[in-house]
Amino acid sequence: MESNSQECSIKNLIEEFNFKSHSNYKLIILLGLLGDFDSLEYAINLKNYSENYPNKNLDFFAVAIGNEKGKEKFCKFTGFPEKNLKVVSDNKIHSNLKVSEGINIGLGGWINMLIMLSGINSLRTIKEVIRGYTGDRNAKQIFSETDRFEISKFIKFSGNSFKYAFGSGYLRPFELATLRLRNMIEIIKNWDDYILNIQYLPQRTASFILNDKNEVIYKYFSKDVLGYSSKMDNPLRFLSEVCK
Repeated sequence: MESNSQECSIKNLIEEFNFKSHSNYKLIILLGLLGDFDSLEYAINLKNYSENYPNKNLDFFAVAIGNEKGKEKFCKFTGFPEKNLKVVSDNKIHSNLKVSEGINIGLGGWINMLIMLSGINSLRTIKEVIRGYTGDRNAKQIFSETDRFEISKFIKFSGNSFKYAFGSGYLRPFELATLRLRNMIEIIKNWDDYILNIQYLPQRTASFILNDKNEVIYKYFSKDVLGYSSKMDNPLRFLSEVCK
Protein backbone atom coordinates (compact mmCIF):
# COMPACT_ATOMS: atom_id res chain seq x y z
CA MET A 1 0.00 0.00 0.00
CA GLU A 2 2.80 2.42 0.88
CA SER A 3 4.41 1.85 -2.52
CA ASN A 4 1.14 2.67 -4.31
CA SER A 5 0.67 5.80 -2.21
CA GLN A 6 4.24 6.85 -2.96
CA GLU A 7 3.77 6.35 -6.69
CA CYS A 8 0.57 8.38 -6.57
CA SER A 9 2.36 11.19 -4.74
CA ILE A 10 5.15 11.20 -7.34
CA LYS A 11 2.60 11.40 -10.16
CA ASN A 12 0.91 14.32 -8.41
CA LEU A 13 4.28 16.02 -8.04
CA ILE A 14 4.97 15.60 -11.76
CA GLU A 15 1.62 17.20 -12.57
CA GLU A 16 1.98 19.99 -10.01
CA PHE A 17 5.39 21.09 -11.28
CA ASN A 18 4.80 20.21 -14.92
CA PHE A 19 7.72 17.77 -15.05
CA LYS A 20 6.75 16.56 -18.50
CA SER A 21 9.15 14.55 -20.61
CA HIS A 22 9.19 12.72 -23.94
CA SER A 23 12.09 10.56 -22.81
CA ASN A 24 11.76 6.95 -21.71
CA TYR A 25 12.92 7.76 -18.18
CA LYS A 26 12.57 10.58 -15.67
CA LEU A 27 14.80 11.08 -12.66
CA ILE A 28 12.91 12.98 -9.95
CA ILE A 29 15.04 14.20 -7.05
CA LEU A 30 13.89 15.65 -3.76
CA LEU A 31 16.75 17.74 -2.42
CA GLY A 32 16.92 19.31 1.01
CA LEU A 33 17.90 22.95 1.26
CA LEU A 34 19.57 24.49 -1.78
CA GLY A 35 22.54 25.14 0.51
CA ASP A 36 22.90 21.55 1.64
CA PHE A 37 26.24 19.86 0.83
CA ASP A 38 24.39 17.00 -0.86
CA SER A 39 22.23 19.31 -2.99
CA LEU A 40 25.17 21.14 -4.53
CA GLU A 41 27.30 18.05 -5.05
CA TYR A 42 24.44 16.01 -6.52
CA ALA A 43 23.54 18.82 -8.95
CA ILE A 44 27.16 19.25 -10.08
CA ASN A 45 27.47 15.51 -10.71
CA LEU A 46 24.26 15.51 -12.77
CA LYS A 47 25.47 18.45 -14.84
CA ASN A 48 28.78 16.66 -15.53
CA TYR A 49 26.96 13.42 -16.30
CA SER A 50 24.69 15.10 -18.85
CA GLU A 51 27.71 16.65 -20.57
CA ASN A 52 29.96 13.59 -20.58
CA TYR A 53 27.34 10.84 -20.99
CA PRO A 54 24.41 12.43 -22.81
CA ASN A 55 21.40 10.14 -22.51
CA LYS A 56 18.48 11.06 -24.75
CA ASN A 57 16.34 8.51 -22.91
CA LEU A 58 16.61 10.39 -19.60
CA ASP A 59 15.42 13.75 -18.27
CA PHE A 60 16.06 14.86 -14.72
CA PHE A 61 14.11 17.19 -12.45
CA ALA A 62 14.49 18.33 -8.86
CA VAL A 63 12.55 19.93 -6.03
CA ALA A 64 14.50 21.77 -3.32
CA ILE A 65 13.74 23.90 -0.28
CA GLY A 66 14.57 27.48 -1.14
CA ASN A 67 13.51 30.63 -2.95
CA GLU A 68 13.78 31.94 -6.51
CA LYS A 69 16.88 34.04 -5.82
CA GLY A 70 18.66 31.06 -4.30
CA LYS A 71 17.55 28.89 -7.21
CA GLU A 72 19.10 31.30 -9.71
CA LYS A 73 22.43 31.28 -7.86
CA PHE A 74 22.31 27.53 -7.35
CA CYS A 75 21.80 26.82 -11.05
CA LYS A 76 24.48 29.29 -12.08
CA PHE A 77 26.99 27.68 -9.71
CA THR A 78 26.15 24.01 -10.37
CA GLY A 79 25.02 24.14 -14.00
CA PHE A 80 21.71 22.46 -13.15
CA PRO A 81 19.04 23.62 -15.65
CA GLU A 82 16.77 26.23 -14.06
CA LYS A 83 13.67 25.03 -15.88
CA ASN A 84 14.08 21.59 -14.30
CA LEU A 85 14.37 22.82 -10.71
CA LYS A 86 11.42 23.87 -8.57
CA VAL A 87 11.73 25.42 -5.12
CA VAL A 88 9.35 25.05 -2.18
CA SER A 89 9.23 26.82 1.17
CA ASP A 90 9.01 23.75 3.42
CA ASN A 91 9.47 19.98 3.49
CA LYS A 92 5.81 18.91 3.19
CA ILE A 93 6.48 17.13 -0.11
CA HIS A 94 9.43 15.33 1.47
CA SER A 95 7.27 14.26 4.41
CA ASN A 96 4.50 13.02 2.13
CA LEU A 97 7.01 10.80 0.34
CA LYS A 98 8.56 9.58 3.63
CA VAL A 99 11.96 11.14 2.95
CA SER A 100 14.17 11.18 6.05
CA GLU A 101 14.12 14.46 7.96
CA GLY A 102 17.40 13.54 9.62
CA ILE A 103 17.90 13.62 13.34
CA ASN A 104 15.86 15.93 15.57
CA ILE A 105 16.66 16.16 19.26
CA GLY A 106 14.61 19.32 19.73
CA LEU A 107 17.48 21.82 19.96
CA GLY A 108 17.24 23.30 16.49
CA GLY A 109 18.55 22.68 12.99
CA TRP A 110 22.16 23.67 13.72
CA ILE A 111 22.55 21.21 16.58
CA ASN A 112 20.79 18.45 14.66
CA MET A 113 23.08 18.97 11.65
CA LEU A 114 26.26 19.04 13.74
CA ILE A 115 25.23 15.78 15.41
CA MET A 116 24.71 14.16 12.00
CA LEU A 117 28.06 15.48 10.75
CA SER A 118 29.68 13.76 13.73
CA GLY A 119 28.28 10.45 12.45
CA ILE A 120 25.43 10.02 14.90
CA ASN A 121 22.38 8.69 13.03
CA SER A 122 24.42 9.34 9.89
CA LEU A 123 26.83 6.42 9.91
CA ARG A 124 28.32 6.85 6.42
CA THR A 125 29.16 10.55 6.87
CA ILE A 126 32.52 10.19 8.61
CA LYS A 127 33.67 7.59 6.10
CA GLU A 128 32.67 9.86 3.24
CA VAL A 129 34.43 12.88 4.75
CA ILE A 130 37.62 10.87 5.21
CA ARG A 131 37.40 9.60 1.62
CA GLY A 132 37.38 13.21 0.47
CA TYR A 133 40.84 13.67 1.97
CA THR A 134 42.43 10.27 1.36
CA GLY A 135 41.15 9.71 -2.18
CA ASP A 136 39.67 6.56 -3.68
CA ARG A 137 41.27 4.25 -6.26
CA ASN A 138 37.81 2.93 -7.19
CA ALA A 139 36.41 6.37 -8.05
CA LYS A 140 37.03 8.67 -11.00
CA GLN A 141 39.05 11.86 -10.79
CA ILE A 142 37.06 15.07 -10.61
CA PHE A 143 39.30 17.78 -12.00
CA SER A 144 41.14 17.96 -15.30
CA GLU A 145 44.59 19.51 -15.69
CA THR A 146 43.05 22.67 -17.19
CA ASP A 147 40.63 23.37 -14.32
CA ARG A 148 41.38 26.49 -12.30
CA PHE A 149 40.45 27.05 -8.66
CA GLU A 150 40.11 30.15 -6.54
CA ILE A 151 39.43 29.17 -2.94
CA SER A 152 40.05 32.75 -1.81
CA LYS A 153 41.80 35.86 -3.10
CA PHE A 154 45.07 34.37 -1.90
CA ILE A 155 44.64 30.67 -2.72
CA LYS A 156 44.61 29.87 -6.44
CA PHE A 157 45.78 26.72 -8.20
CA SER A 158 45.01 24.44 -11.14
CA GLY A 159 44.04 20.82 -11.66
CA ASN A 160 47.66 20.13 -12.55
CA SER A 161 48.47 20.33 -8.84
CA PHE A 162 46.67 17.03 -8.25
CA LYS A 163 48.40 15.39 -11.21
CA TYR A 164 51.87 16.45 -10.09
CA ALA A 165 51.27 15.37 -6.51
CA PHE A 166 49.23 12.18 -6.93
CA GLY A 167 49.04 11.18 -10.61
CA SER A 168 45.79 10.84 -12.52
CA GLY A 169 43.03 8.42 -13.48
CA TYR A 170 41.43 8.07 -10.04
CA LEU A 171 40.02 10.21 -7.23
CA ARG A 172 43.19 11.77 -5.81
CA PRO A 173 43.71 12.73 -2.14
CA PHE A 174 42.12 16.10 -1.27
CA GLU A 175 40.36 16.26 -4.65
CA LEU A 176 36.84 15.61 -3.38
CA ALA A 177 37.57 17.67 -0.27
CA THR A 178 38.50 20.58 -2.55
CA LEU A 179 35.20 20.31 -4.40
CA ARG A 180 33.33 20.28 -1.10
CA LEU A 181 35.34 23.24 0.19
CA ARG A 182 34.35 25.22 -2.91
CA ASN A 183 30.73 24.26 -2.30
CA MET A 184 30.96 25.30 1.35
CA ILE A 185 32.37 28.69 0.41
CA GLU A 186 29.53 29.15 -2.09
CA ILE A 187 27.01 28.36 0.65
CA ILE A 188 28.59 30.76 3.16
CA LYS A 189 28.79 33.58 0.59
CA ASN A 190 25.09 33.19 -0.24
CA TRP A 191 23.78 31.93 3.08
CA ASP A 192 20.59 33.99 3.22
CA ASP A 193 19.60 32.90 -0.29
CA TYR A 194 20.50 29.22 0.09
CA ILE A 195 19.43 28.50 3.67
CA LEU A 196 15.75 29.41 3.73
CA ASN A 197 15.16 28.01 7.21
CA ILE A 198 17.81 26.35 9.40
CA GLN A 199 15.25 23.89 10.78
CA TYR A 200 15.55 22.05 7.44
CA LEU A 201 19.33 21.63 7.62
CA PRO A 202 19.05 17.89 8.50
CA GLN A 203 16.54 17.17 5.69
CA ARG A 204 17.88 14.39 3.45
CA THR A 205 17.34 13.59 -0.23
CA ALA A 206 15.50 10.99 -2.25
CA SER A 207 15.78 9.87 -5.88
CA PHE A 208 13.13 8.22 -8.05
CA ILE A 209 13.38 6.93 -11.60
CA LEU A 210 10.13 6.58 -13.52
CA ASN A 211 9.53 4.88 -16.85
CA ASP A 212 7.45 6.32 -19.72
CA LYS A 213 4.28 5.15 -17.92
CA ASN A 214 5.28 7.12 -14.81
CA GLU A 215 5.84 3.91 -12.87
CA VAL A 216 8.55 4.07 -10.22
CA ILE A 217 11.25 1.57 -11.22
CA TYR A 218 14.00 2.77 -8.88
CA LYS A 219 14.11 4.68 -5.62
CA TYR A 220 16.73 5.59 -3.07
CA PHE A 221 16.23 7.40 0.25
CA SER A 222 19.24 9.02 1.85
CA LYS A 223 19.66 8.84 5.61
CA ASP A 224 23.17 10.31 5.85
CA VAL A 225 24.86 13.63 5.20
CA LEU A 226 26.95 13.13 2.03
CA GLY A 227 24.99 9.98 1.28
CA TYR A 228 22.72 10.98 -1.61
CA SER A 229 23.60 7.74 -3.45
CA SER A 230 23.92 4.12 -2.40
CA LYS A 231 27.39 4.03 -4.00
CA MET A 232 29.22 7.26 -3.32
CA ASP A 233 32.36 6.10 -5.14
CA ASN A 234 30.22 6.27 -8.31
CA PRO A 235 27.12 8.18 -7.22
CA LEU A 236 25.35 8.19 -10.60
CA ARG A 237 26.06 4.61 -11.50
CA PHE A 238 22.41 3.75 -10.92
CA LEU A 239 21.44 5.84 -13.97
CA SER A 240 23.37 3.65 -16.42
CA GLU A 241 22.16 0.52 -14.62
CA VAL A 242 18.48 1.43 -14.74
CA CYS A 243 18.10 3.70 -17.79
CA LYS A 244 19.24 1.34 -20.55
